[in-house]
Amino acid sequence: MRLTPTERDRLLIFGAAELARARRARGLRLNVPEATALIADTVCEAARDGRRLADAIEAARSVLGPDDVLPGVADIVTEVHVEAVFDDGSRLAVVSDPIGAAGDPSGSDAPGALLPGPGYEERPPALTLAVRNTAAVPVSVTSHFHFFEANPRLDFDRAAAYGMRLAVPAGSSFRFDPGGRAEVGLVPLGGERIAIGFAGLVDGPLDAPGAKAEALRRAAACGYLGATPHDADDNAPGAEEKD
Repeated sequence: MRLTPTERDRLLIFGAAELARARRARGLRLNVPEATALIADTVCEAARDGRRLADAIEAARSVLGPDDVLPGVADIVTEVHVEAVFDDGSRLAVVSDPIGAAGDPSGSDAPGALLPGPGYEERPPALTLAVRNTAAVPVSVTSHFHFFEANPRLDFDRAAAYGMRLAVPAGSSFRFDPGGRAEVGLVPLGGERIAIGFAGLVDGPLDAPGAKAEALRRAAACGYLGATPHDADDNAPGAEEKD
C-alpha cells in the first residue's frame, strides 16, 4: 500500500495517541509527546466525524486536564497545531491552552518562565489599538514581532502600529480569537530599530526616509487589512523614542 507523507504523519499521530490512551488507562500520567499526540488526534478524529473546526478544537481542549499529565507538561504544551481534513477541506487547527489550568503565566515554577528582577516594571503602552481578527482561526502574535507586519487578516490601523511591538513581557504572546475584537497596548521597538524578516514589508531601518510609506504600499498591495498608503508619513510613533 502506498501512502502519502501526510497519510504517514496521520498514522504516526494516531499510533502515538493510542499509546497515550493505553498508558492513561493504566493510570499513568502523560509526557509531552503523548499529550501532544492525543490532543492532535482528537482534532483529526473530530474532523473525520464531520464536526466543524471550532467544535474539533473544543473537543481537543477537553480531552486532557492537568491531573492527566506529568508535572510541567501543561506549562510546556501551551498550543498544538495540526492540519486536519474537514468536510470543506484541509484546515489548520490551533488548540491553545489545550490542557487547561496551565498555571499563572507570570509564575515562576513553569519551565522557561520569565523571572523579573528587583525593581522590574512593565513598560506602559505608548499606544492602544483596537484589533479585529477576521480569520476563522485564532491568531497569536509574539512580544517582539513588528506588529505592523502581523497577520494580514488582523484588521487594525497599520500606519499607527508602524515601528511598534506588543507591550507584553519578552517571550510572551497575545492571542486574537476568531472573529473577536481586542484592544492591545504597543510600545516602540528599541535598539537600532531595524526590522529584518517578519513579513518582509520593511526589511531595513524603520526610520529611514520613505520607509514607512513604502511599507504601507507593500502591505496594501499584499492585501493586509488596515493598510492604506495615503496614511503614510515618516512620523511613526516609534520614531519619537529610541532606546
